[in-house]
Amino acid sequence: MMKHLRRLGNALMLPVACLPVASIFMGLGYWIGSTAWGTNSVVPIFLIKAGGALIDNMALLFAIGVGVGMSEDNDGTAGLAGLVSWLVITTLLEPEAVAVFKRIPVADVAPAFEKINTQIIGIIAGLIGAACYNRFKETQLPEALSFFSGKRCVSIITAASSLIATLILFFVWPVLYGGLVSFGKAIASTGPFGAGIYLFFNRILVPFGLTNALNSVFLFDVAGINDLGNFWSGNGVRGVTGMYMTGFFPVLMFGLPGGALAMYHTAKEKKKKIVAGILFSGALSSLFTGVTEPLELAFMFLAPGLYLIHAVLSGVSAMICTLLPVRVGFNFSAGLVDWILCFKAPMVVNPWLVIPLGLGFAGVYYIVFRVVITAFNLKTPGREDEGDEAEKVE
Repeated sequence: MMKHLRRLGNALMLPVACLPVASIFMGLGYWIGSTAWGTNSVVPIFLIKAGGALIDNMALLFAIGVGVGMSEDNDGTAGLAGLVSWLVITTLLEPEAVAVFKRIPVADVAPAFEKINTQIIGIIAGLIGAACYNRFKETQLPEALSFFSGKRCVSIITAASSLIATLILFFVWPVLYGGLVSFGKAIASTGPFGAGIYLFFNRILVPFGLTNALNSVFLFDVAGINDLGNFWSGNGVRGVTGMYMTGFFPVLMFGLPGGALAMYHTAKEKKKKIVAGILFSGALSSLFTGVTEPLELAFMFLAPGLYLIHAVLSGVSAMICTLLPVRVGFNFSAGLVDWILCFKAPMVVNPWLVIPLGLGFAGVYYIVFRVVITAFNLKTPGREDEGDEAEKVE
C-alpha cells in the first residue's frame, strides 16, 4: 500500500509543479487590487485570472498528471486517457445531466453534483486512464479494426470503463458529500473544540477536494454560521465571528513553511538542490497567498503519517486561536495578502497576534517534522529510495 501511495505522490509532482507560480500570480493580483472586480483595474484582474486558470482547474491537471505518472512508461497516451475519463465522469454527473437522468428539475438536484469537479475525481480519472493504458497498450485487434490496435484503443476502453465509475459515483457521491455537511452541522456548536475538529478535517479532506462540503457549513450560510460573510459585512458578533478562519493563518503563513524547511534539512544531501525548488516555492505560496496544495501534495502521499500530524497541528491552532482574543479572516485564503487586507475588517480583533502565534507554530512544525521524519525514516521529498526515484523517471 505504501509503495502505491508513494508512487501516486511522485505522479502528482508533475501537475503540482505548476501550481506555485499560479498562486503567486493570484496573490499579486489581490495585493495590487483587492477590490479590482467591477473596476477598470486591468493588471490585478489579469494576474488573478492567469493564476486561477490553473488553480481552478486543478482536478483536470491531476487527471492528466496522474495518468502519465502512474503509467508504466510515463507515456502521454495515459495522460490523454486520464483526460477522457475525467470528461466522461464530470459531464455525465453535472447537475443538468443528473436532472435528466432523474427526471427532476435542475434546482432539485443534490448539491453534491455541483462540486463534482474536485481533485479526488481528477485522481480517480487519472488512475482509470493509467490502468487502462498499462493493461491494453499492446492489444492487437482483428485486421478490420487494426487502426485501433495498441495505444489507440486505450482511450476507447477508458471511456467505457469510466461509465462504470460514473454509475458508482452517481449513488456514492451525494451520500459522501451530504455526510460531510451533516458532520459539520453536528460539531458547529462545540466552541473551540469544534473549531479544531473543523480545521483538522479541512486539512484531511484536501487531497480529496471535498473541503467545500465542510466549508459550506462553517464559512458560508448552510447552517447559519456564515463566518466569512459576517466577518466582512460586520453582521457577526465581535470576538466570536472569525473563529473558524483565524486558526488557518498561523499554519498556512508559518507552520507549513517551517515544515518545508525541516523536509529540506532532512533530504539526502545529493537531492537537496532538486527538492529545494518545489519545497521553497510551495512554502512561499503558502505564506504569501495561503495556497497550500503545492506543498501539502509534495508529502501527503509520500508520508501520509506526517500529513496526519499536520492536520492535528492545524486543529490545535484553531483551538488555541479560538480561546485567545484574536480574530482575523480571509476572502481568498489565509496568507499574508489576506492577513494585511483584513486589518480594517469590521470583526477583526488583535490581528497582530498572528505573528507571535505563527512564529511559535513555525518552530513546532520544524521540530516535530524533523524528529518524525528522521525517527521513522519517512520518504519525504528528497528521501526517496533509489528504486522509487528510478521508477519515477523511467
